[in-house]
Amino acid sequence: MSHIPADVADTKPIEQIHPDNLPTKDPDHVAIALETLVKRSEEHDDVKNSMHAPMHQLASLPLVHRLLPGLKDLATQYHVGNYVIVRATGERIFESMPIYPRLGMHLLFYGGTQIKLLHNRSVESVLRDLSVRQGKVYDSPESVKSIPSFIETYSIGLDELEQPDITKYKSFNEFFYRKMKAGARPVANAADPNGFCSPADCRLTVYQTVTAATQFWIKGNRFTIPGLLGVAPKSEEALMFENGSVAICRLAPQDYHRFHSPIDGVVGDTTDINGQYYTVNPQAVNEPGFDVFTENKRSVLYMTHLQSGAPIAFVAIGAMLVGSIAWTNGGKQGQAVKRGEELGYFAYGGSTIVVLFPKGLVEFDDDLRKNSAVPIETLVKVGDSLGRSVLPTGGFDAAAVVRSADASGGEV
Repeated sequence: MSHIPADVADTKPIEQIHPDNLPTKDPDHVAIALETLVKRSEEHDDVKNSMHAPMHQLASLPLVHRLLPGLKDLATQYHVGNYVIVRATGERIFESMPIYPRLGMHLLFYGGTQIKLLHNRSVESVLRDLSVRQGKVYDSPESVKSIPSFIETYSIGLDELEQPDITKYKSFNEFFYRKMKAGARPVANAADPNGFCSPADCRLTVYQTVTAATQFWIKGNRFTIPGLLGVAPKSEEALMFENGSVAICRLAPQDYHRFHSPIDGVVGDTTDINGQYYTVNPQAVNEPGFDVFTENKRSVLYMTHLQSGAPIAFVAIGAMLVGSIAWTNGGKQGQAVKRGEELGYFAYGGSTIVVLFPKGLVEFDDDLRKNSAVPIETLVKVGDSLGRSVLPTGGFDAAAVVRSADASGGEV
């Protein structure tokens, strides 16, 4: 996303996504526009002429705004995107949305997934096909031509990278899940055994309970912890995290897309869950009609926190145009990892990580909790402080947690 200073963004309204904001009443037109943008990513070096056209620059991009009647007017009348707080400075900034999630949301908001589109395809099948095609485009050797414009569009710095020479990357995707050089993401309070850290460069919201998360942020009508984990409501996994604490980490396209351990812990099992490719933009997550986190493709890693013995669920969630979720150290069952060590990465696209903690384990940092209650996301980096464990060493009693959750009969 492209940053706009808050005082500039405040000069015109922020669009609340609604199907009537675009004059087209035929969702086929939006699906065709998205397919055209994917095709252009093969043909054009400049990503701003395809999926990454920033909404606030649309008036100067006729190759893009002519795809749909009303797109230029929409971008002129509104700012399209989201406010975030930069943790390092406390500054409130506005991140302008690229065109592809805006059009993806139009398909969903137009009338839901029941609408059949071109060639009798559903919204889900269109988004899935587009995601697979875009992944193939950016895996190809020819895709390296788009790396310079991607860097320019998102002002991506190269000095932190393990490989700063962009000519060394063999595809766009290889640059997308680029590695940082050693020391680029130090862990805050590394000597504190009770500390937790951010697992990603991301826009972060945190909630002490799932109930609070569904009140302020995750508005999907059918969101539950069993649904997120893909387990039965009365399973041990579900009961362990009943009304537990939640950290939600949203990665934008320009972000460093490797993710890291938020804990000193031990790697456990992973479970892959097939699903959809909906956008994870906040306006979709905040919409009661869509259950983005429990519907999207995702992979669940279970870990054990060394200090307390508590389980942690690390859920890597794909999104619109995400090609794959890959585990590196997170795929090595039984391996001990320290805070800030790499667990895996996302291939091309936006994406989200949800970290679940058992109830009563973590106390999140004050600034993160206050921002999340607004609600507004906080822009953080891998290794930034997330919070602290409030349990003594070895203080987690799994059997007691399961008994208590089972007795409550909840499914939060």
